[in-house]
Amino acid sequence: METVTVAAVPTNFVGIRFQKLVKLYHFKVGNTKDIAPGDHVIVEPRRGRQLGQVIAFIEPEQVHNQRGMRAVERKANPRDLVMKQVWEAKELDCLITCRERAAKLNIKDAKFVKAEYSFDGSWLTFSYATENKKLDIRPLQRALGKIFRTRVEMRLIGPRDVAKILGGHVACGAPRCCSTFLTEFSPVSIKMAKAQGISLSPQEITGMCGRLRCCLVFEYEQYVEAKKTLPKRGKRIGTPHGVGRVKD
Repeated sequence: METVTVAAVPTNFVGIRFQKLVKLYHFKVGNTKDIAPGDHVIVEPRRGRQLGQVIAFIEPEQVHNQRGMRAVERKANPRDLVMKQVWEAKELDCLITCRERAAKLNIKDAKFVKAEYSFDGSWLTFSYATENKKLDIRPLQRALGKIFRTRVEMRLIGPRDVAKILGGHVACGAPRCCSTFLTEFSPVSIKMAKAQGISLSPQEITGMCGRLRCCLVFEYEQYVEAKKTLPKRGKRIGTPHGVGRVKD
């Protein structure tokens, strides 16, 4: 009788991503010992069962709040993957219906940007943005629940998240960083622009989302370190062409 040996997993924790370009969520491997990075798995976080992709194994010291952490339920099978595609194909029509229903209910202060089904269709989430803190979205939520006959969640997102979903190009001519490789938004402050000598004109430092550009973070630390060794403005220094005064 042939003996089959199952390779031990490197650690008991994995990082799972539910969508492209979002942060990793940590789960225990549990009894599903035959998973590897790249595999799709079924898990059940707080928002109901979801299908995600294992990105990497996580070292125990990198995992916070291990107590109460949920475990991977099982590996996804071909039917799970097909059903996810079936529900994804319905999402655009759901978003159009949501916008139409919002217009009928005279909800004008919200921008609906995305509809997303859970992998088995048991949950439908609409992402929207608004600056009206008093906006009551519950009538729309109830109406959509009756239309789609599933559990509906309305998720408020910020301007950066809206830009991430919509994509497009920015002033430098490249696609938006948030839509191509950023998985999390770092805090950005005006002092980062000052340290790099960038014009403080809103057109220069503001992104399409109306917030400070994410790319102000990218080289900030290098500028701070370089300025520690570079001569100050006005200082006289020697050069191969003679003595000069630093202008900038």
